Amino acid sequence: MDRYVCTVSENGVDPGTKFEDLPDDWTCPICDATKDQFEKE
Repeated sequence: MDRYVCTVSENGVDPGTKFEDLPDDWTCPICDATKDQFEKE
């Protein structure tokens, strides 16, 4: 399983949540980063 990490701050997503399961318009509840600001780790 690929792991994605927010490049802006902590992302507030529960451990084990699949990145693909987040809606395309999801933003980080802490820093408002969009999905395209995450990098595969």
